[in-house]
Amino acid sequence: MGSVVVVGLGYVGVPLAQLAVARGLEVTGLDTSERIVTSLNSGASHIDDLSDDDIAEMVSGGFRASTDPAVVAAADTVVICVPTPLDPAGGPDLSMVRSAARSIGPHLTSGSLVVLESTTYPGTTDEVLRPILEELSGLSVGADLALAFSPERVDPGNSEFGIGNTPKVVGGTTPDCARRAEAFYAQLTTEVVVARGTREAEMSKLLENTYRQVNIALVNEMVRFSHELDIDFWDVIRLARTKPFGFQAFYPGPGVGGHCIPIDPNYLSHRVAEQLGYPFRFVELAQEINSGMPRYVAQRIQSLLNDRALPVNGSSVLLLGVTYKPDIADQRESPAIPLAQVLLGMGARVSYADPHVSDWLVEGAVRAEDPVAAAADADITVLLQQHRAFDIEALTGAARCLFDLRGVAAGPRVERL
Repeated sequence: MGSVVVVGLGYVGVPLAQLAVARGLEVTGLDTSERIVTSLNSGASHIDDLSDDDIAEMVSGGFRASTDPAVVAAADTVVICVPTPLDPAGGPDLSMVRSAARSIGPHLTSGSLVVLESTTYPGTTDEVLRPILEELSGLSVGADLALAFSPERVDPGNSEFGIGNTPKVVGGTTPDCARRAEAFYAQLTTEVVVARGTREAEMSKLLENTYRQVNIALVNEMVRFSHELDIDFWDVIRLARTKPFGFQAFYPGPGVGGHCIPIDPNYLSHRVAEQLGYPFRFVELAQEINSGMPRYVAQRIQSLLNDRALPVNGSSVLLLGVTYKPDIADQRESPAIPLAQVLLGMGARVSYADPHVSDWLVEGAVRAEDPVAAAADADITVLLQQHRAFDIEALTGAARCLFDLRGVAAGPRVERL
């Protein structure tokens, strides 16, 4: 079946390693964090989608994690799954991709396949990764070494679609590289889709998330002026989605969060501006609208308090659900963070309730243990994230005023976004 080293043991790398172990491959995880390596080897999970029992089963199936890049020498395939955040200037930060390449390069052997799964801009595989690997390994891509890009499509918290049943896109530096990558992923997934090249595969990931960013921005802008026009935009979506063709429902909210939508389109915007000299206006406008939603929500909270003759300064505001999506603990880029910071800056007393978050990233916000009791005490309760653990009916009955950003509550004291 072959052996594989997964570089980067986060929300992408660990599920990939789990699936590879289940398919009978010999799997080693490589990470720079001693804490993560020790944790995984002891059977403990640090990501939402896998339990400690899942990790223990991986270990019993032969999985081992290491901080030693020399493990690459014995691998048939090396898959790079390291983070690619934005740098302070808003461009792609490829430092971890470069670091991973420099780490594994000296240990690659002839015949190895290297696949980059980290989201990035078109051209990264050939222009950034390839030169480092060739220089440090002494091997030539296409002759001695196979190189490909395959965008990760992990959706944390999704119980229906995982790596094993989501079509896997692969693009190779050469046709033979593509065939090698296709054969590798065919062992893991139900369908492999081959791109014309690495740039097409890289661009496909950006298209997927830019599509979502732009459409979320569309409904976020529409919900704002619908409120001013006294139109129930949630009902508008309900009506529009009855059309069986030509429409896909997107929903408004306090902004966008997570590891993809707020970040990935910026890779493409940066690349277009850098190489072509003009802006990608759709992305920039969508980013402007979505990043402005927390402040808009704060203004609506201010208006709702004002209707009850209460100033924001000194009022108690309870935020329900502070993660970036339902039923997970991931707080990355969550719009709840800037919202809380704006409210605190306005003098509000901010508390939060979230069954998945015991220690929030926002200094000054106080954790509420019982969301229903906290809602009864708060001047205004804001439903940011619809976790399954929340009893919406009980919260609606208890809250003095419930500002529902998810369109799931109803009642005389409920105001929808």
